[in-house]
Amino acid sequence: MALNIESDYGRFRRIVRGKIRENLRKYMTHGELIGKKGKDVVSIPLPQIEIPRFRFSPKQQGGVGQGDGEEGSPLAPGEGEAGGHKAGNAPGQHILEVEMKIEELAEILGEELQLPRIQPKGKHKIESLRARYTSISRTGPETLRHFKRTYREALKRQIASGSYDWEFPVIIPVKEDVRYRSGRPQKLLMSNAVIFYIMDVSGSMGDEQKEIVRIESFWIDAWLRVHYPGLETRYIVHDAEAHEVNREQFFTIRESGGTMISSAYKLLREIVAREYSPEEWNVYGFQFSDGENWGDEDNSLCISLLKDDILPHLNLFCYGQVSSHYGDGDYIKVIESGLPGFDNVALSRIENKDAIYDSIREFLGKGK
Repeated sequence: MALNIESDYGRFRRIVRGKIRENLRKYMTHGELIGKKGKDVVSIPLPQIEIPRFRFSPKQQGGVGQGDGEEGSPLAPGEGEAGGHKAGNAPGQHILEVEMKIEELAEILGEELQLPRIQPKGKHKIESLRARYTSISRTGPETLRHFKRTYREALKRQIASGSYDWEFPVIIPVKEDVRYRSGRPQKLLMSNAVIFYIMDVSGSMGDEQKEIVRIESFWIDAWLRVHYPGLETRYIVHDAEAHEVNREQFFTIRESGGTMISSAYKLLREIVAREYSPEEWNVYGFQFSDGENWGDEDNSLCISLLKDDILPHLNLFCYGQVSSHYGDGDYIKVIESGLPGFDNVALSRIENKDAIYDSIREFLGKGK
């Protein structure tokens, strides 16, 4: 019975994964999904999945109870009329909410967008405790059940007891046969990474643009955490000056001054040099802006900073230009013309929420 339940549950999870893949673009554009994020899981509504239930064919029913029934006979609850309002007996549409781990959701993202696996570089200097399963135990959680060893134990028991049927070889494990993977935490040196999110918070970047950045950063985080369990995030905002802020401030702060992108690059350079040696850290930068910058002089300074001080230390630098109601600037063209031949640079134009899907593919498709 337990094996049948596990088999059914596994089939159900495969159906869920398929439904999520079919509607992934829709989920990626809705901020409600991010709002349901817990510590490790996300609750996802799936109205397309129909829950199995028994139904009786009307051809095999002769009315209520036995026979055709008579006029005025009481009906079963939910049938007929009550209080002048008709109450139907057909089932309504059910919205099933399933919980899924962020890691599994990220794997679906990678499969659907055909993202290459990231190859981390270097080793982080801090050791991490992780369980390594090197032995077998008679007790343990069901998540660590070792199915091959359980099957082997059941086979040995049935052969030894003479209950094994060689013509009809059916193996039925009992409680004493079940085996579990077992181990103890070990210190492992893990590759680690840090993401720097950089955003222009001048007056032209409104709430709609920041919502796009918020949604896209959620999916970027999810994918990178598959490869880096100890992922760190840092947030830099700028107008004419740059400041490091926390996540909440990053998506809510708004300034009204001018825009000098070089100020953010200088702060990024300072933090990386002080805290994140590229020999030990995998460093990622994701910058979002509407493309407006303070003149050609600062554009030239930005290209110089990227070439000499930033790109040599980053696995990947991504620039996303988010369309604004005030019009788009030309900074994306400045990077295109100023940084030819850099394979760790990715650019994306994000016109609206529907463009997030393709933007993530453009950013993470290099597998850096």
